[in-house]
Amino acid sequence: MANAQARQPTESQQIEIKNSIFSLPPFERAVCCIKYYEGIHRKKDYPYVGYGHKLRSGETYSSNMSLAEAELLLRKDLKEFCGLFRSYGKDSLLLAALAYNVGPYRILGSKKIPKSTLLKKIETGIRDFKVDYVKFCRWRGKKIPSIERRRYAEWILLYVP
Repeated sequence: MANAQARQPTESQQIEIKNSIFSLPPFERAVCCIKYYEGIHRKKDYPYVGYGHKLRSGETYSSNMSLAEAELLLRKDLKEFCGLFRSYGKDSLLLAALAYNVGPYRILGSKKIPKSTLLKKIETGIRDFKVDYVKFCRWRGKKIPSIERRRYAEWILLYVP
């Protein structure tokens, strides 16, 4: 009985929880999560700048951009990905956050890559796709624990049942 009572958050802990990241709107949570896991990219990370923006042909963003400029670019990209996944409704932000890291073609498919199982499940209305989401934690075929942690964080922050 004492252990059960000890697990209840204290009043100060409850205030902390209310003032936490969960008090932010979902888009802001996504921005915070991406900033945390991407960090700022500098010259050595070319062709990535800011908070993980991959330079496209013709873009001239500097690798020495300010943190404010990097955040604006992140927000612009995330809104663009949300638009790309708009037809997926409440899952659009979750898919946009994933696409920001892995690229939209890994989710949507391309000539060389088939549409992801994750997207197929969402399209058929299956809401039990956590495992498929977290599977996007590989780099060069190897499972990376830090990327897996990022996927779990994104899931907790952005998934809408």
